[in-house]
Amino acid sequence: MNTKNVRLNITLPKGLIQLVDQISGPRKRSLFIAEAIRFKVKQDRKVELEKKLSEGYRACQKESLEIASEFESADLEGWDDKY
Repeated sequence: MNTKNVRLNITLPKGLIQLVDQISGPRKRSLFIAEAIRFKVKQDRKVELEKKLSEGYRACQKESLEIASEFESADLEGWDDKY
């Protein structure tokens, strides 16, 4: 028995299977469905990571602005010395 794959019994709409067959052919359904699931999982993880990063940036916004204002004079120091 192949331990890398698991056989599933799933129910999908007939029209959806017809579309899959048009794109991949009836003999490659499993491969097509596996690739579609991988794509969806990757996409969902990316959206979740972006959401967490956004929340993290918002949570640290005040602290980041305070730190930036502390170093503002150092950032601007010597900026016009070249001219």
